[in-house]
Amino acid sequence: MTEKDLNVSEVEAIARRAHARQTDKAGRPYAEHLAAVAEGVRARGGDDGQIAAAWLHDAVEDGALSARWLAAAALPQRVKDMVLAVTKRPGEELSSYTARILATPGALLVKEADLAHNADPARLAVLDEATRTRLTAKYAQVRGLLGLVGGESPSDRKNPANPETH
Repeated sequence: MTEKDLNVSEVEAIARRAHARQTDKAGRPYAEHLAAVAEGVRARGGDDGQIAAAWLHDAVEDGALSARWLAAAALPQRVKDMVLAVTKRPGEELSSYTARILATPGALLVKEADLAHNADPARLAVLDEATRTRLTAKYAQVRGLLGLVGGESPSDRKNPANPETH
């Protein structure tokens, strides 16, 4: 990210404002999910661009920010590409969605952190059994399509700037 681009703190503030009135399926402030995904990306060795994309990962999909806003935002194209890659489109087949994530550099790490938080047993435990069962199966299917199975680290997870990341 360059000096003219929004920094991660500025992106966080924008995302928190954009999602301020939203709650997750358990009734918690939606910003808690965004923060957990951003932290998950950081903990997995993600760079500032990936962390910024994590803060914005649901903004367009949820209608909190428009695609037009994203296109005009002072962000590197790489960040915009990651956000759009993880944005599920209405009626889109899971295979198309996951193929786009896999084809977009950096997006897999963002989606991995998103899925990890979405599938957190403590987070799922507060949902009714039918919703918990449906979401658990959905998240497992997406993880499988993305190759995030068996605890192995896909090559896209590794940050080339930090070869120690796994």
